[in-house]
Amino acid sequence: MCSRGAAACLQWRKEAILRRDRVRNEVIRDRVGVAPIEEKLTQHRLRWFGHVQRRPPEAPVRNGVLERVDNVKRGRGRPKLTCDESVKRDLKDWNISKEIALDRSAWRLAINVPES
Repeated sequence: MCSRGAAACLQWRKEAILRRDRVRNEVIRDRVGVAPIEEKLTQHRLRWFGHVQRRPPEAPVRNGVLERVDNVKRGRGRPKLTCDESVKRDLKDWNISKEIALDRSAWRLAINVPES
């Protein structure tokens, strides 16, 4: 199945790329015009973060997700990446400030990932 719609699927079928042709994923994404999945996942995570930031401070989603509970015992090994940590990393990587999230239109422009 194709996630971009019927036109992209038809374009994909016209190319007739077979698995035995051993074409790299980046080449296929460029031909079809789809953005890299890592960027789309980051965009989705930041879109959700902007939604949460625009909620009032007493909203349950802000109390439960963005606050860290310190008295919970974690298992051995490397600590799991929390939602807050991943969002902070994404904001730093994309050079976006948290305050932009309060303006919805500016936030959507800042986190937009154009299709290739």
